[in-house]
Parts: sequence; structure tokens; C-alpha cells
Amino acid sequence: MPSTSDSVSEFFKDGELSLSGKRWLVKAADERQAMALTQRLRVHEVVGRVLASRGLDVESAEGFLEPKLKTHLPDPGHLKDMDKAATRIADAVENDEQIAIFGDYDVDGATSSALLKRFLEAAGAKVRVYIPDRMEEGYGPNAPALLKLKDEGASVAITVDCGQVAFEPLEAATDAGLDIIVVDHHVGEPRLPKAVAVINPNRIDDDSPHGQMAAVGVAFLVAVAVNRELKDRDWYAERTPPNLMQWLDIVALGTVCDVVPLTGVNRALVSQGLKVLAQRTNPGLRMLGDVAGIKEKPGAYHLGFVLGPRINAGGRVGQSDLGTRLLSTANESEALSLAQRLNDFNAERQDIEAAVLDEAVVQIDNQLDGGEAGPIVIAHGKGWHPGVVGIVASRLKDKYNRPSCVISFDGDVGTASGRSVSGVDLGGAVIAARQAGLLVKGGGHAMAAGFSIEREKLPELEAFLAERVVKAVGNNPPPPGVYIDTITSAAGANMHLVKTLEQIGPFGVGNPEPRFCIKDAIVAKATPVGADQSHVSLILTDTGGGGRLKAIAFRAFDTDLGKALMNHGGMPFHFVGRLRINVWNGYESVQLMVDDAAKS
Repeated sequence: MPSTSDSVSEFFKDGELSLSGKRWLVKAADERQAMALTQRLRVHEVVGRVLASRGLDVESAEGFLEPKLKTHLPDPGHLKDMDKAATRIADAVENDEQIAIFGDYDVDGATSSALLKRFLEAAGAKVRVYIPDRMEEGYGPNAPALLKLKDEGASVAITVDCGQVAFEPLEAATDAGLDIIVVDHHVGEPRLPKAVAVINPNRIDDDSPHGQMAAVGVAFLVAVAVNRELKDRDWYAERTPPNLMQWLDIVALGTVCDVVPLTGVNRALVSQGLKVLAQRTNPGLRMLGDVAGIKEKPGAYHLGFVLGPRINAGGRVGQSDLGTRLLSTANESEALSLAQRLNDFNAERQDIEAAVLDEAVVQIDNQLDGGEAGPIVIAHGKGWHPGVVGIVASRLKDKYNRPSCVISFDGDVGTASGRSVSGVDLGGAVIAARQAGLLVKGGGHAMAAGFSIEREKLPELEAFLAERVVKAVGNNPPPPGVYIDTITSAAGANMHLVKTLEQIGPFGVGNPEPRFCIKDAIVAKATPVGADQSHVSLILTDTGGGGRLKAIAFRAFDTDLGKALMNHGGMPFHFVGRLRINVWNGYESVQLMVDDAAKS
């Protein structure tokens, strides 16, 4: 294996970029620390270097490689209002009151709702779940739905993954006599909604160090707190107390899909949750995995890119509550039926997404007329499906390397989602825009946001957001960088190396999947593949003739990258990508998921 100290600056002439217009950078690592980690932990040298590049020493690396909930899970009582919430929910369980769960329609909301439903029913409570319709009701709690829940017998309503800024609906419900408990993780305002309890590690007056948790992680802490309260009341004297660990697969799914950092408690939740997922005890997840064609041991990749999109599809283009129902059911036949429906909706979502993306790209390119994109990219259209605007915004962000927003107008009011680039807090900018009177409503995270806007306010909003972006990163953000963990050859990218890398997982934000540079590789074969022939399948060999590595570049055929690979002319390339195990007809092989390439 070539030394990781090899500089990739030699790959480019001054000012030159890769075939995808990116800079390549080798992650800095203390080589002595890397060697110490390799020797003391008895791990592969690549593992030692990756751990060192992530700032870990021998002491911290041991806990990183074996994350345990016993070590990382915080006491739920450290969150403000948790004791109030646990008391009120335990009262409802004891008094046989009906508890309503009002959840968001995305994966974090679906998993949070399913988790609390499963736990509360196992504890003996009467529970119903309400997921609003994306098209008819929009995001977050609304007064008519909450009041209807009360009229139908609910005395307590728990909002999950929403509610932090739903001031008017929660006040109306509270005034009508419904006890509200907010379980959220979105950044809010100094003002709190009217409720019995507002549990959120990101509420302004909470000093919790766990603001990186997804809503489902916060919901898990609520379950722990309520379970403890019920035990203290001897509620389980004649009942079997529920084992909360059995639902960690649901927690892992929501955590990965909400793209929160997989560090600390999140890493422990996902690591343990993947072990539960592998046991295939949840009928819904088992059936969904089978329908989606998962043959190998499931990992964070399958949660984020295979199972998650299908759970999401119900809320995006189908029926909003399908994901929660799938994750909640114990009925095998119902689970299979729901999984098949979600799989079909996901295919429909992909078609809708592709059509909206094409229109958005044409609109933006016409506006640019060959020039560079401004500080922010905003596309809008009449009747674009609100369920795909977030995905399309993500695609635009990747294409133009700018924070991107996509707005679907229905009359004079638009529903929008945005995705950001590193260094730009889009959620904070959207909240500021709402406070400035430019939005009907809005909020989000640093990297993602959603809002509603009146058409006449669009020019003002664009100027407002552009100013915020310029202050953060300047007029022209630098080309995106591809960070490489180490350099190897086609021969060096073998099964032993890939299986060794599993020690560093689960991978996600905060713990990215290691990227390799395969240096000086010859394209022995290049073939367009996929239903629409948009992917490029490759066979790579080393220039010296050794090694044989399968590779694939997704959605690359019509790009500069794909064209260069298809017309390689025997020229060697440097490749950058992630190594994974590919299973086909029961046979395992190593495959490079190509992120980029450059001419050698």
C-alpha cells in the first residue's frame, strides 16, 4: 500500500480540478498517533490512521470502537421538563386515559411515533397515533386535528419531531383541556409553546450537551424516563416490564435518516440498534428489507439509503401514516402489505423527483445563462409535488455547490425545503427570515430547513438569504472538497481491508465512511447499467496488471465523469470512493462506489 503521506496535489496542475470539478484533500493525521493506535489496539494500519485523523487517542478510541449505551446514554432527567412529562404520562397509563401521539410524516417522526406507541402499549396504555397529511395539513401540529383528538377521547397528546414553534395550535388545544407534551429536537425561540412539558435538548434555556440527537433519540429518553417512573410506582408488580432495547432498531433508523452526527450517544444508539436490526424481530422492517432486496447484513447505509426512503415515501407521495403503521405492527401479513405499498410509493416518488429535478435544473440554467450561480440557488414551480422538494433541493445543492431551496407554489403560497453546504446555517437563516416577516412559517437545522412563503415575498427572501450566505462563506464558495483517508491500489482494495473497516462503523455525519484513492487504475471495462442506463459499471486493474476491482459510478453516464470513463481510451485514472461488500447470487465481492475520478 502506498504511503498515506503521498500528496494528492500531484494529481492536479495549478487550478485544475477533478472530472467532477472538485478538489481532493488527504485528511490530516498524526502519523505517530496512527502508529500508536495501530499497535496498542491491534488494528489494521488503515483503521489506526482513520482513528487518528478523527482526533482520537488510544483511550478515546477504545470507547469509539465499542460504543455502549451504558457509557453514552444520558440520564433522561437532565433534560428540562422531563420529570413533568414522565409524571403526566405515567398518570395517564395508571388512570387508563387515552394518549394521542401526534407525529411528523418523515422517518424521524414515523420512528418516534412507532417507538412511543410500542412502548406505551407494552406498558398497558391506550394509545392512538395521528400523522398529518402533508398535502392537506402541512408540517406540525394543527388545532383542528388536536381538538378532534380531544373530542374522540384523548386527554394527553404527545407531539414528536414537531411542536417547538407551534404556538397557536398548542395554545388552542391546551385551552380546550388537552394536556400537551412536546418531544422535539428542532432549534426554537426563547418563547415556549403552551404545554405541560417541552422536552427538547435544543430549547434555548436547556444546557443539554446532547443537542445532536434526533427526535427519536429524545423519544427514547422519554420512554426510559416513563418506564422508570412506572417502576417506582410498582406498576409492573403484576406485569412484565417492557424491554426497551428491543426497539433500538427503530431508534437507529430514525437517527441515521435524520442525518444527525453519529457521535456520542447517537453512535451508541445506532451501533446497538444495528445489532437488533440484524435479529429481524420487527416484522415491518424485516418485510421492508425483503421487499427492497437486502441480502447482506444490514448497516447504516441500508437504513439511510434503502429502508429510510421507503418509509419516507408514504409521507411524500402516498399515505402519511404508512411508515408508522409498518414499524408498529406485529402482524406479518399486514407488514408485508404495507412494505409492498411503501416500495411502490418509493418508485413513484423517484419518477416524480426526476421530473421536478429536470424542470428545476432547466429553470436555474436559463437564469444563469452560462454564468456562475449566485450565493444561493432557488427554484420554484407551480404544482411541484411538495413531497419531493427536499430531495430535489439536495440534488441542486450537490450540482451547484450552493445552499438550495425548492418551492412548490399552490396559488400564491408556496411550500419549500432547503439544503445547505458546510459553513452556512440555513435553518438559522430561515428562522431569521420568519422573524423578519418574510415567511408564513419556517424553521430547521443548520443543513436543512423548511418554510412556507407568499409569492410576493420571494424576491425579498432571496436577497435576505443571499446576504446571510455571503456573510458566512463569501460570494463564491470554494469548489467542494473530497476528503481522502488513504491511498491504495486495486489489488490493495481487498475483502480483508473492507471487513476490517467495519470496526469503525456505523458511518454517517460526524463519522463519514472512509474514502480511498485508487491510484493509477486502468479501466478494463466500462458499461452503462441501471433501468435507465444512467449508472456506469467498471472493472479496474492496476497499471502493472495486478488487481481487479469492481466499481460503479451512480447517475454518472451523462456527466463529465461518466463520459470520460466511457471513452477512456486506455488512459489510467485516479479514483476516489468508498469500498463496500457487494452480494450477488450469494457471492461476496469488493466494490468501489465511485465518488470522483481524475486523469492520471
